[in-house]
Amino acid sequence: MTTELRVLDPGEWDDWYGTLELAFGGVPDAPEERNLWRELTEHDRSIGVWDGERCVGTAGAFTFRLSVPGGAIVPTAGVTMVGVAATHRRRGILTSMMRRQLDDVRAGGEPLAVLTASEPEIYGRFGYGIGAYATRAVIDTTRVRLSVPDGTDEVVLRQADPAKSTAEREAVYARRVPARPGMPARQPGWERLPLLDPEGERGGASPRQCVLAERDGEVVGYALYAVKPEWSYTGAEGSVLLKDLEALDPVAEAALWRFLCSIDLTSSVRIHSRPVDDGWQHLVSDIRRCAPTQRDGLHVRLVDVGAALEARSYQAPVDMVFEVADAFCPWNEGRWRLTGGREGATCTRTEEAAELALSVRELGAAYLGGVGLTSLAAAGRVRELRAGALLEASVAFGSPVAPWLPHGF
Repeated sequence: MTTELRVLDPGEWDDWYGTLELAFGGVPDAPEERNLWRELTEHDRSIGVWDGERCVGTAGAFTFRLSVPGGAIVPTAGVTMVGVAATHRRRGILTSMMRRQLDDVRAGGEPLAVLTASEPEIYGRFGYGIGAYATRAVIDTTRVRLSVPDGTDEVVLRQADPAKSTAEREAVYARRVPARPGMPARQPGWERLPLLDPEGERGGASPRQCVLAERDGEVVGYALYAVKPEWSYTGAEGSVLLKDLEALDPVAEAALWRFLCSIDLTSSVRIHSRPVDDGWQHLVSDIRRCAPTQRDGLHVRLVDVGAALEARSYQAPVDMVFEVADAFCPWNEGRWRLTGGREGATCTRTEEAAELALSVRELGAAYLGGVGLTSLAAAGRVRELRAGALLEASVAFGSPVAPWLPHGF
C-alpha cells in the first residue's frame, strides 16, 4: 500500500469530511451541523491520508485556550475529527497521523493537547490520560424536592431567544472559564456551537429554549434546554433536556435548577453532562432518584512536560523530581524538577534522584486536578521512590474544583 499524508487543502474538505462521517457509521450530519464544522475547520491544522485519490484517514486540531488549576488560560490543541476508513484499519494510519499531529503541536508551542474519545482505549498508547469526568443523571421531579439557599426568590428569570441572548450568555460563560479547569475559552465562531440544534436530532423534543437569570438588571446565569412532551394514560410525563447551564453564584444557579425542575407537564430533568462536583447534587432531597452515573470526559496529553507543569499553579507547596516515561514523544523522557505553589511554578531538567516515577499518560490524567496521583498509584501507574513523595505530590496537584469539559468539539 502506498499512501500519502498531507495537510488538508480547502477544496478537499467534502471528501475528507465524508471519510470521517463514514468512519463514524455513515450517517451524514445535518446540513447546519456540517456547515458549522466546515467553517470552524482550521485547514492548516487538519491532515489526511490519501490512497491514490481516495481519502482514507482524517485528523484535525482546533486552536484552543484551556483553563487549568489556578485560573491560567493555556494554549492547547483540541484534537478532533479523527477517523480511518474501515478498509484501511491496522495499517499504521492512525499512528502516522498522531505522530505528525503531536510533532506539529510541539512546533507550534502548545504545551497541551486534549480530545474527547469515541473509544477511550485508543488514545492511551499516544500518551493521553483521562483528566476530567462528567456526570449524567435523570432527576425524578415527581419524587425529588429541591432545597435552595436564601435569596433565590430575588433572582429574576426571563425567557429569551437563544440566538438573541448569545452576547449575554457568552459573557457569563467567559467569566466562568477561569473558575473551573478543563473549560475552553471560546474563540470567535464557537459561540455558535451551543445554538446548534438540527431538527432531525431532536428526537421529538422542542427547539432549544433559553432562560436568563438576572439580579439588579445584570444577567448572572442562563440555562439552555429543550422540552420533550410525553403522555401516558395517567397524564403528562414530559422531560426537560438540559443542554447548558452556567451561573456566577450559587443562588443564581439554584434558581435555574428550581425553574428546570418545575416546568409544567414534565416529570424529569435529564442531565447529559455536568461536573462531578456540581451543586445540584446537594440541592436534591434524594440523590438515588436522580440515578447519577459517571463517564470519561476530557483526555489530556502533555506535549511539553516542562511548559505544561509551569503553566498551572499548585494548591500546596511542591519541590520534587519526577521520572517521566514517554515513548511516543521522547523529548519528554527523563527527570524533571517541579518547584511551585499557589503563585506559580518552575519545571526544569535535572540529574537529581527521582522521587516519583510515572508516564506522561498519568501526568495527563492528574494534570487538571481531578484524578489523584494516589489513585493512580493504587493501580500501579505511579511509583513512589521517596517515602512521603506520593502524598505530597497528590495534594499539590489537586484542584478544589473538579475539572469539566462543558461541550464537545
